[in-house]
Amino acid sequence: MAIQQWSDRILVVDLQDDPVLSDDLNTLDDRLEKRDDLDVVINFGSVNYLNSSNIAKLLKIRKKLIASKRRFMLCSIATNVWGLFLVTGLDKVFDFTDDVASALATVQMTAE
Repeated sequence: MAIQQWSDRILVVDLQDDPVLSDDLNTLDDRLEKRDDLDVVINFGSVNYLNSSNIAKLLKIRKKLIASKRRFMLCSIATNVWGLFLVTGLDKVFDFTDDVASALATVQMTAE
């Protein structure tokens, strides 16, 4: 996983597919424990599958960021992964954009 400090308050996270995906999400969660002032953009461009523990971790990270009044954007979702978000109703829970550039623009425009 590559975590890029895009700005003082924005992280861009490029996830890899499983089995590394679980470790990537745990690393992100640990990093957010240390700083609660970061907005996060997650690039799913290399992810082709999500399991229930990955979804649970995403929800935990989302809850943490919302509690800190931070933004959490998911982008570059593959069709089969998007189907999972639709079937589970999580398309209404998370914020999505088509690509990293759009996600960064959205986060910056809505920054407090």
